[in-house]
Amino acid sequence: MGSEQTVAVFGAYGHTGRFVVTELRDRGFVPLLLGRDAGRLQALAVSHPGLEHRVASADDPASLDRAVKGAAAVVNCAGPFASTAAPVIEAALRAGVPYVDVAAEIEANLDTFAHFTERARMAGVAVVPAMAFFGGLGDLLVTTAMGEWTAADEAHVAYGLSGWHPTAGTLASGTVSRERRHGRRVRYTGGRLEYHLDEGDLPTLEWTFPAPMGPRTVLGGFTMADVVTVPSHLSIPEVRTYMTTDAARDLAGPDTPAPAAVDALGRSAQTFTVDVIVRSGDVQRRVVASGQDIYAISAPLAVEAVHRILAGRTRTSGVASAGGIFDAPDFLRALSAHLSVVSSQ
Repeated sequence: MGSEQTVAVFGAYGHTGRFVVTELRDRGFVPLLLGRDAGRLQALAVSHPGLEHRVASADDPASLDRAVKGAAAVVNCAGPFASTAAPVIEAALRAGVPYVDVAAEIEANLDTFAHFTERARMAGVAVVPAMAFFGGLGDLLVTTAMGEWTAADEAHVAYGLSGWHPTAGTLASGTVSRERRHGRRVRYTGGRLEYHLDEGDLPTLEWTFPAPMGPRTVLGGFTMADVVTVPSHLSIPEVRTYMTTDAARDLAGPDTPAPAAVDALGRSAQTFTVDVIVRSGDVQRRVVASGQDIYAISAPLAVEAVHRILAGRTRTSGVASAGGIFDAPDFLRALSAHLSVVSSQ
């Protein structure tokens, strides 16, 4: 439990931020509501009586310092993370408290590893980027599949989403990433990240997900944050990610609505299956996770990370991905109320 430790949530009134605030309360933490919009913060505070809220902006370091004062940790839920990650990490380092974010932006996560690895290590502060559905969950699953292996030839992460109604934050972050890539696509191959120009459509293939999802058409080269998190600590020269074509079509659709709550927890009807396969020579291992609502599941992922960091249940300090800093199989078991995980090795 959280023992009533205060955890600052930047972007608390956003879609994922609201899930994180609720999860923190459920786990015994005291969320400290942060954001740049005073009106939205006040409205959120009304729905969570007794919680303090503070206005802060990523472009105002002094406001961030005031906002995180007294917090035991910071969770950043405010995208685009290309704009917010570095300033909030800086504030966390100045305060000497751990930082966790839910960034799915490949470039923002690369920036975190590139710019803060040495500084966070020297400060003895844990900085965990992409501690969410994209990047964090895939990394935990790949790490679990690896078991005692120290290296593998390939890792494949196939995302089977029943559909994808993106939030405004997802769309904004995607726009920023595309602008930073200047129209290029990205892949992880030959042990390094490559940007390349390719005007054609992404290739499609059939992926046989476990029942009940079964065979689905997926897009190859639909690259997600796993290409940053997995290679950050695992020796795998080929890391490939895939997305069901229906979900990709929803994401790109100009008229696709935002997610709508269908239960008391605020989750949408969206379901997901994440199918991970790692191969070393002729041996293949598989781990599959399934659950409901990719935004909702990011909350227990991020909050469990905070809990373990504050409890000292980590393997390292500094910047690290989920699989690099935590005991991946044990972490996944801790999420059994939210996530079904099946391993076949």
